Amino acid sequence: MLRGHGWILNERPTTGPNTAGSFAAAAVAGGADLVVAAGGDGTINEVISGMTGSTVPLAALPGGTANVLCCELGLPSSMEKVAQRLPQFVAQRIALGRLHSERGERHFALMAGVGLDAHIVEHMNANLKKRLGKFAYWIEGFRSVLRRLPEFDVLVDGQPYRASFALVTRVRNYGGDLEIARRIRLTAPDFEIILFSGSLAPVYLKYFAGVALNQLPRLSGVHVLRGRTVEVSRPDAAVFVQLDGEAAGPIPGRVSLTPDALTLLMPASYG
Repeated sequence: MLRGHGWILNERPTTGPNTAGSFAAAAVAGGADLVVAAGGDGTINEVISGMTGSTVPLAALPGGTANVLCCELGLPSSMEKVAQRLPQFVAQRIALGRLHSERGERHFALMAGVGLDAHIVEHMNANLKKRLGKFAYWIEGFRSVLRRLPEFDVLVDGQPYRASFALVTRVRNYGGDLEIARRIRLTAPDFEIILFSGSLAPVYLKYFAGVALNQLPRLSGVHVLRGRTVEVSRPDAAVFVQLDGEAAGPIPGRVSLTPDALTLLMPASYG
């Protein structure tokens, strides 16, 4: 299909985790005019890690368990339909998020989650995910809210808070099904940050209703903020981080922005 537009393609199927990034870096180093990544959020995240700082555009095609980036851009779920539209997309320079932790530095395009959702990702059964797709996350989520949720310390641009779930996001869409952040865009110069407090799981029923009814900013126990740096810490319990739906280890950690980090192909109407 892309060849029909006169493009010369060099296809590189991944063989497992931690291969897409090296393929993307090799393509950039080899003089590619465009990198097209077909897969889920984890694959896209790996590709981004191999392209950060380059000027070569990235185009994302939907696939995998979920592709929040394609949902955010308002693209159809059909890989073929998105591929047909690529020649009409525009190249836009965007910032990327960056996590600095004891494991080193990692970039992300979509979001960092700390606490509740990262616990789900960290403890996800790989076979269950393969069989059930996104439904596996809901199963693990219901299991998680039956336990006591550890709270942790959060600094947003130096301002202190407490939370049991922190979402630091560059996109409105969450998991392909929900909109938790409502006013952020990939083209924005900062993050939207939503902090949920409370260690007792039933409070999350209220929060879920707030998401569904677009009433989060009005709920007690919720802070909806904008900022550029977020630091998280809790020395006395295991609290985890996820980046773009992939496990990123325990806190402490610092999330910040890398400006002008990636060229992304997107519909001209996005924004």
